[in-house]
Amino acid sequence: MKAAMLKQFGSVENFEIVDLPTPKPGFKEVLVRLFATSINPLDIQVRRGDYKNELELPVITGHDVSGEIVELGEGVENFKVGDEVYYSPEIFKGQGSYAQYHCAHESIIGHKPKNISHLEAATLPLAAGTAWEMLVTRAQLKINQTVLIHGGAGGVGIPTIQIAKAMGAVVYATARKVHHEFLLELGADYVIDYKTENYLDVIQELTAGKGVDVIIDTIGGDTLSDSGKILSQLGQVVTIVDIEKPQNLIHAWGKNATYHFVFTRQSRNKMDELTQLVENNKLKPILNKVFPLSEIAEAHSLMENKSGNGDFYGKIGIDLA
Repeated sequence: MKAAMLKQFGSVENFEIVDLPTPKPGFKEVLVRLFATSINPLDIQVRRGDYKNELELPVITGHDVSGEIVELGEGVENFKVGDEVYYSPEIFKGQGSYAQYHCAHESIIGHKPKNISHLEAATLPLAAGTAWEMLVTRAQLKINQTVLIHGGAGGVGIPTIQIAKAMGAVVYATARKVHHEFLLELGADYVIDYKTENYLDVIQELTAGKGVDVIIDTIGGDTLSDSGKILSQLGQVVTIVDIEKPQNLIHAWGKNATYHFVFTRQSRNKMDELTQLVENNKLKPILNKVFPLSEIAEAHSLMENKSGNGDFYGKIGIDLA
């Protein structure tokens, strides 16, 4: 099989396209022929070496799979050869998704939504799975609650807006002005231009001083310390960002707030729930640009630099068909 092997941490030039034996599925595992994967911020962090103590080089990275089962390992009960599936590989455990084949335990894979392509499906497992874990598993968001999503136009922010809206929440988001119309179409009730507006003041005005019930942090910085200033009583903050520096949470203490720190986990139940949302037109994958596997370096470069491209949003796909 063809695979993009990362030989050294650092530059995008450290990927090498290699030929490797096709893996064999173990007990309760399936072998999947990949048709597509996608690029995530986590992929960039892994390539740079942010998690070098978790990985042994050389390594095949990548965290999204969409494809078809071509072989079953012993003991598989819930899938058959020919099933179209999608999932996120277990992070830091074995091979990633930058390859034509991948083995996965049946407990982490779900049936691909029938109404979207493999390239579209490959944009969802890690990003939308993370959004689901933040909103459903951790915050247990309820109908009519208010939620503020930082980084609404990002890879995780886009599905988070849609899932929150599907759950019946009032959705606020921060984003550049150029993305406001798009995020409103996705379901956001109000979008704050973080370049020209103070989101703390805007939220206080929108909620008549009550604050929001849930804050979703995908950007880091001072978000954790500032969040306490605009939380409602018993409010919750959910973050997927590493804490770079100590933060003063005194304002959150006064609100009896709860903080959740999320490193997403894989499960079939989560994938099946996402499939229902997609097939019911409640969750739409946003695929911006597609590269072949041979151009994985170019795809990483675009992902790494897209913050400087003000009008870029959505996911970058890798076509493995």
